[in-house]
Amino acid sequence: MKRQAHGDLIKWKRNKNRKPLLLQGARQVGKTYLVNEFAKNEYSDFFYFNFELTPDLIPVFLGSLDPKNIISKLSIFSGRKINPDNTLIFFDEIQRCPEAITSLKYFCEQAPEFHIIAAGSLVGVSVGKENSFPVGKVNFMNMYPMSYLEFLNATGDDLLSELIMNGELKNIIEPFHNRLSEKFKLYLYLGGMPEVLQSYITVQDIAEVRKIQLDIMKAYKNDFSKYSDPGQAVKTSEVWDSLPYQLSRENKKFKFGDAAKNARSTTYGLTITWLKNAGLVYPAFNVSVPKIPLSGYSDKSKFKLYMSDTGLLGAMLGLSSDIILNPDRLFSDYNGAFIENFTASELVKSGREELFYWTSEGKAEVDFLIKSDDKIYPVEVKSGTSRNLKSLRVYDNLYDPDKIIRLSPRIYSSENEFINIPLYAVSALETILKKGIN
Repeated sequence: MKRQAHGDLIKWKRNKNRKPLLLQGARQVGKTYLVNEFAKNEYSDFFYFNFELTPDLIPVFLGSLDPKNIISKLSIFSGRKINPDNTLIFFDEIQRCPEAITSLKYFCEQAPEFHIIAAGSLVGVSVGKENSFPVGKVNFMNMYPMSYLEFLNATGDDLLSELIMNGELKNIIEPFHNRLSEKFKLYLYLGGMPEVLQSYITVQDIAEVRKIQLDIMKAYKNDFSKYSDPGQAVKTSEVWDSLPYQLSRENKKFKFGDAAKNARSTTYGLTITWLKNAGLVYPAFNVSVPKIPLSGYSDKSKFKLYMSDTGLLGAMLGLSSDIILNPDRLFSDYNGAFIENFTASELVKSGREELFYWTSEGKAEVDFLIKSDDKIYPVEVKSGTSRNLKSLRVYDNLYDPDKIIRLSPRIYSSENEFINIPLYAVSALETILKKGIN
């Protein structure tokens, strides 16, 4: 399945100031598959080293971290001489060997001719640990579950995907809108984990889809224990297990007390950081005064936590497969949890590193604030077809933004400052704003 990140890897390869690339992302989002396909299409030679499958690799990086010494040992290890010409070296599950992470600094400084990609399910957790991370000596790239547009491409709707990507929503007539909406509902159930989507596309077996989703969540739980001390692992599991309930509440602000009795931010704060760095959750921080930079006006003690994948959210809620036959329940049940979670994940996948929402003394709440160029736009997410714009109007009266945006199941429309964008087109939000303004 084609991933949009493939194009980002090509840009990295062609960059004259290229550094070793650190590919971050949660387990099972397709990092290894992506790099293997990239190597197959863009290089004449490829060396793959997996520190989890082959722990005997670790001693290669103990002692001297001189790149020439490491390349010599890796050549012997693989039985083939490693030359820099049109060759890609891939260090997978690199978090298993902190010394290998450190070695990227010396490859950057002393051997930049080698093309190196490093990846791992918990690389984000390793970043920043003492003596393990080469600050300023690597390029970063984040990998996420497949987006809705990637799902469309994988299921043969490339042309509709292209219309959305280019922000040409005026050309999506009613029959196209209906087709995209039905596929969107299916995507909410399946989510974007590549193995899940590949299984569904190949055998169309919903029971197998759910089995894969549950296996992925078991792997996540194993990681909690494997990469943190026992006490922290318990807290991480408690926070993780509480997310479906927290998201299904009408007020989705995260409450530590809903994760565990007597839980406080002082004792559970590291857990949130761990889950975020592992790529499993996306926090959205509260802003009461919408000014640039939003991060400077956000209250880090008030936040919502969204899961990285709606399919896993559904699996945790135990949604039965008959929801495929009656998908409107995904919109009406759980107080819009699926729709809001989908929106958050699509915004992150489209390049927004931080998410924000707005509240006004209990009078109104806008689900997301979006910065585009030097302006801030309010975005309200509606799971139904209601035309109620109360919170957006409150925000509009207070701050008079150029545009106010509603995301809903309705077809695209625009009138004066108001824009209604179909839920399936969240990823085109930036393009639509720029086209509308210009």
